Amino acid sequence: MVVRSQIIGCGSYLPARVVTNRELAEMVDTSDAWIAERTGIRQRHIAAEGETTADLATQAALSALQAAEVSAADLDLLVLATATPDHTFPSTATKVQGRLGMTRGAAFDVQAVCSGFLYALATADNFIRAGQARTALVIGAETFSRILDWNDRGTCVLFGDGAGAVVLRAAEAAGTNRDRGILSTHLHSDGRYHDLLYVDGGPSSTQTVGHLRMEGREVFRHAIVNLAEVVGEALQANGLTAADIDWVVPHQANRRILEGTAKKLGLPLERMVISVERHANTSAASVPLALAEAVGEGRIKSGDLLLLEAMGGGFTWGSALVRY
Repeated sequence: MVVRSQIIGCGSYLPARVVTNRELAEMVDTSDAWIAERTGIRQRHIAAEGETTADLATQAALSALQAAEVSAADLDLLVLATATPDHTFPSTATKVQGRLGMTRGAAFDVQAVCSGFLYALATADNFIRAGQARTALVIGAETFSRILDWNDRGTCVLFGDGAGAVVLRAAEAAGTNRDRGILSTHLHSDGRYHDLLYVDGGPSSTQTVGHLRMEGREVFRHAIVNLAEVVGEALQANGLTAADIDWVVPHQANRRILEGTAKKLGLPLERMVISVERHANTSAASVPLALAEAVGEGRIKSGDLLLLEAMGGGFTWGSALVRY
């Protein structure tokens, strides 16, 4: 027998304010048709003034805990993925921990930008496999609207705010790829590509927050290759093929990237959970947001094989194969 991390609850939260492409067209030189054609995005949610990443994360966490029928007192671990923390320190995770009333175990942030949730999930899974935690809360939460240059139509139209969360619980399993739980996680990074996607600020370098900067075409090119490879790595590690996947739950960066990844894998687009049209790119929140939506709608069912994948600045990228 082996110990597996089972997802026992999913939750999400989106800010109330919705900004459509038409509204953005009143701010920058763009149009609904231009954005939709190139990205597949129609709208995004934007955090209200004073609404922080911790606020979004707490609401998503409460939603996931309720779905899992788990109390914060049961948690041993809280891992929060974000590139837009409330403060330089302490971690946003400890802020959420305090609000939830979690008084034991550990809480900390991880930062891998759009791959952050995969990094956080892998971290919590390894804690559980090592016997150092039994019940863990994993959150991806972002307020990317705070680091956007709203005069740059190439980037400001792409992103939104939101949060998603899952509750993991240790369970014994036979160790086959038919058992429920996280089968494997696969993480990568390559710092040579820092300048293709970054924020031009930081407490150590400029003492400012800065704005997101991106070379979109180059990021697209790397994303298609890296995501296909890391998906193949996950399948090979578990003796499975793309035909075995019930659902791909990808990072919601751009519909063209989703279509390109599906084509490279030989998967029909109908087997990908796609929410980019309504949420835009919510960075570390995008995978758990899409997962929670598909579970809530009844598309993802117990026993389904899920492939989670993402790529972000750094570059970072990763995948997780999960029997839901």
